[in-house]
Amino acid sequence: MTPRLGRFEYRRSVADSYDDTRAASPSVLRPLRGSLRGARGRRLADIGGGTGNYAAALRDLDGFEPLVVDVSPEMLRRAEAKGLVTLQADASALPLPDASFDAVTLISMLHHVPDWRATMAEARRVLRPGGVLVYKGFARDHADVFWPLRYFPSSREWFDRTHPSLAEKLEELPGAKVMPIRFDDFADASLAALSRWPERVLRAGRAGDTSFFGRLRLDAPDELERGLDALERDLAAGRRPDLEPEVVEARERLGDAVLVCWTNPR
Repeated sequence: MTPRLGRFEYRRSVADSYDDTRAASPSVLRPLRGSLRGARGRRLADIGGGTGNYAAALRDLDGFEPLVVDVSPEMLRRAEAKGLVTLQADASALPLPDASFDAVTLISMLHHVPDWRATMAEARRVLRPGGVLVYKGFARDHADVFWPLRYFPSSREWFDRTHPSLAEKLEELPGAKVMPIRFDDFADASLAALSRWPERVLRAGRAGDTSFFGRLRLDAPDELERGLDALERDLAAGRRPDLEPEVVEARERLGDAVLVCWTNPR
């Protein structure tokens, strides 16, 4: 039976080391800051903001007043240590008033929530008229870009289930602008960035540094080891999965990930 991969939880052991590999990436910050320039005020809700790396960067660089919302108390304690205001809450049922923020960000978090449409609806609800919502992450369309799926086949069902297509996201954010992100740094060592360099993917897999590998280690440990061994053999033989023609073509078309920017028309 193919294992059904569950959702990864950022418990204390992960939260304590999260900032070691997941700083705010300049590759993300550049388009993120550009998209948020249209916000009419500085009140920002960073939903699923974890340890607050992007919220802190937007505070320090652009004067935003962020509230970091996350379900994990361990992650929020790290955000509070950075002087950030936090709220422990379910992203799909925010205890926040309607139209109370000038900007909302959802950075690399939508695949962690049980109901992404409810989360998106809540993000829209708390946004003021003329406010700006920015989402960053993978879409199901990125399956060809995301070559690690080939080494860990049970993860494909999880990927398809938890990563809505671009078309589905645009149904929730009509008229939004879609901007491909191409990583040229590893400050935020998400798997989207690491996939530019397979050796880093292998290293992260051995260490369990990302939620993708943390999930596999819990739910499919034998497959994880087989896949990492296969990747190591391919690299030793000079075969680079990131340079396969279909991967290169899909990356040129879609980027390594996407930024979706929507302005509340109400």
